[in-house]
Amino acid sequence: MNIQEIIAKKRDKLELTKDEIEYFVKGYTEGKITDYQASALVMAIYINGMNDREITDLTLAMAYSGDVLDLSSLGEVVDKHSTGGVGDKITLILMPVIASLGIPVAKMSGRGLGFTGGTIDKLESIPGYHTSISVDEFKENVKKINISLMGQTLNLAPADKKLYALRDTIACTESIPLIASSIMSKKIAAGANKIVIDVTCGSGAFMKTMEDAKNLATVMTSIGKLAGKETVCIITPMNEPVGYAVGNTLEVIEAVDILKNKYMPKDIKNIIEELGANMLVLANKVQNIEEGKNLIIENIRNGKAYEKFKELVQNQGGDISYIENTDKLEKAKYIVPIIAEKDGTISEINAYEVGRLSCYLGAGRQTKEDEINPRVGFIFNKKVGDIVKSGETIGYIHSDDEQKANEILKYNVVKI
Repeated sequence: MNIQEIIAKKRDKLELTKDEIEYFVKGYTEGKITDYQASALVMAIYINGMNDREITDLTLAMAYSGDVLDLSSLGEVVDKHSTGGVGDKITLILMPVIASLGIPVAKMSGRGLGFTGGTIDKLESIPGYHTSISVDEFKENVKKINISLMGQTLNLAPADKKLYALRDTIACTESIPLIASSIMSKKIAAGANKIVIDVTCGSGAFMKTMEDAKNLATVMTSIGKLAGKETVCIITPMNEPVGYAVGNTLEVIEAVDILKNKYMPKDIKNIIEELGANMLVLANKVQNIEEGKNLIIENIRNGKAYEKFKELVQNQGGDISYIENTDKLEKAKYIVPIIAEKDGTISEINAYEVGRLSCYLGAGRQTKEDEINPRVGFIFNKKVGDIVKSGETIGYIHSDDEQKANEILKYNVVKI
């Protein structure tokens, strides 16, 4: 068996065997298979797809490419994952809420992929917050304060960590087999026994159509069942950015403002209610979805979720003075307004373009080696359906490069 034969099989639209898939995953993880060989196979998978059996074999091989956490000592751990989107700061809001309701939150999150933001990049924009912690510390954090959010370590799903970064650099992010295996391998390795997945659908998501979103949800639910993980998938819209802020620091600020109960964008309220209620049902905390939704909102309004977020940040080395006063967080050098050129109703805020242009500003990665600029991004004052007047400010571009900000104004990401 060799990698050239495996690449050729998938190039020619043939099925890969379980042994061939395991050979590839093991070889790439150990460095015996090169990036360019892995790129060729990933591209062939992207173009020609995989059947359900192949996807499951790929998922399990990736999950068991390193350590698999045993979180049974922590109780009924329910995990949450998103397939990615623009302005998606849901984890920062929802997980402290869940922890404040007595459900253990032990979550491994990823970095930004393509035009979508990563939870770990957002958390690292908080001065001092440690995302690279040991597994023992991860577990101890959950036992101590009921929550820990960390990045992937080298020992947990290392094959996915390498493939995740590789896919981003060769334009192979939007593939159901690769997305499903990436998400579910992390979830299996991370040790949660019950999982709720936010499958985003629309221009700002990897799944552009409802059909693709349903297909991805079906595949992941099937993988979860096979792996003995109770898995629920919720499809949520992603045609405009989630909330008002896009960019790492900007999204942290918005998440904190929501946890402080300063305001609650309707789309964020709908998402956290739906995902959170399903998590509470899986954890046997509530009997039905409606009861769960009420508890989610109640623990934001009473301040318990905000206090839990501060506890999380402080426990992982973060300086909570930046949470208590987000004005202390670093801002971009240039804040350029987006002005409405006519009266009317906003018909579109193109999530894909906003995400792509955020990457251009430095909020995302174009190569594996790129460093994130946490300060840059967008803040919108309006949502689709809102009425605007000519000359009114619709939003702001936050940039460290004035020329780039002025270039972006020409794209008309907001349509009236």
